[in-house]
Amino acid sequence: MTARTKLIELLKSEAAQESVLIKGWIRTQRESKDFSFIELNDGSCLANIQIIVDNDVDDYQEIVKLTTGAAISVTGELVESLGKGQKWEVRARAIGVLGVAPDDFPLQKKRHTDEYLRTIAHLRPRSNKYSAIFRMRSKLSFAVHQFFKERNFQWIHTPIITGSDCEGAGEMFSVTTMDLNNIPKKNGAVDYEQDFFGKEASLTVSGQLSVETFCLSLGDVYTFGPTFRSENSNTSRHMSEFWMIEPEMAFADIHDDMKLGQEFVQYLVKYTMEECTEDLELFAKFVDKNLMSTLENIVNNDFIRLSYTDAVDLLLKSNQKFEFPVKWGSDLQSEHERFLTEKHFKQPVIVYDYPKDIKAFYMRINDDEKTVAAMDILVPAIGEIIGGSQREERYDVLRQRITGMGFDEADYWWYLDTRKYGTVPHAGFGLGFERLLMLVSGISNIRDVIPFPRTPKHLEF
Repeated sequence: MTARTKLIELLKSEAAQESVLIKGWIRTQRESKDFSFIELNDGSCLANIQIIVDNDVDDYQEIVKLTTGAAISVTGELVESLGKGQKWEVRARAIGVLGVAPDDFPLQKKRHTDEYLRTIAHLRPRSNKYSAIFRMRSKLSFAVHQFFKERNFQWIHTPIITGSDCEGAGEMFSVTTMDLNNIPKKNGAVDYEQDFFGKEASLTVSGQLSVETFCLSLGDVYTFGPTFRSENSNTSRHMSEFWMIEPEMAFADIHDDMKLGQEFVQYLVKYTMEECTEDLELFAKFVDKNLMSTLENIVNNDFIRLSYTDAVDLLLKSNQKFEFPVKWGSDLQSEHERFLTEKHFKQPVIVYDYPKDIKAFYMRINDDEKTVAAMDILVPAIGEIIGGSQREERYDVLRQRITGMGFDEADYWWYLDTRKYGTVPHAGFGLGFERLLMLVSGISNIRDVIPFPRTPKHLEF
């Protein structure tokens, strides 16, 4: 049952009484000889409902002056429509004006570019495209929790402020209360002992290290929350603030990790197809004509599993021209990932066993001493949507990895303790929620699937 059908059923049940009351925003209004038509939307679903306003309604001359964007309340009867395009409409008996919208209301009945709509992100949810994606975002947030609840995972709230660098990238936002015009120094360096936490602090790039400690206490756990990266990147796939889903499984290896990752992606895509049908139809019609076939491909096929070494060999033998050269020891780029999923295999692919020198310190070193038990899940239209690994559970090996990558072992004393006391094999991954939304909507720019995008030189709203 669509959201519109649910609305009509609700109104019909109320129509058995004397009247119905609905509230919403005017999408369009047109005047005829003795009455006017108002298309009203309350944000709950994509479809509008038509309001018939006869010219004998109180303040009719003021009502017909209302323009797109105005908010009204309508009291009337739900009746069968004589017009085309809808079965039901509301014949108004009284209309209350809740909020007018002057003629300079920036959303009119025409197609606006995404670039323009980003400049009015506070109003763009009133457009069809953005109301649809943000309803889907809400529903899929629920689906994330539902997936893990069905598998007995515990949801852990991990810190946003951290004193450690999880990824080793160093591209983190500093958190400080110090006067930037008068920074205290000691021996020529910033004296962080004078700062709020008494040490250098940053916004987290991942909740993984913290959630691991609960994995080694409570078993299967996950975190779902905002993360931050100060990478100066202005691409359609990167933002400075985004949401991450990071499950962690105890007594698990890389194969368990790949299995869970595939199940998770397929679950969320299937949920979208079953629970977001009305909004999904909009994207399939106006945003990406191949969207439904892409989603069906993901749901209906097992993901190909391919070692990194085999993936590199395949790319080298493909005779395909790439902007970024392919060689063993370099990370795969988006163009390589999309070639594998869209041109060669034409279905999702899991690449595993990456070179250890391009991966994070916490990933388990394989017996060949050259690779780590890491995996990426690649899907058509997006490329990488999940990155994960079996974690390095061996205390001495983890210590060597931390110091070998230039980190201070003292900063990770608590993390090492989890390997010192009752360590077990465990594995997990991270999925960028916004990339998932890009996948299920066909939207090509990540700025358009989050309410208020944060990117370099852009901090509005």
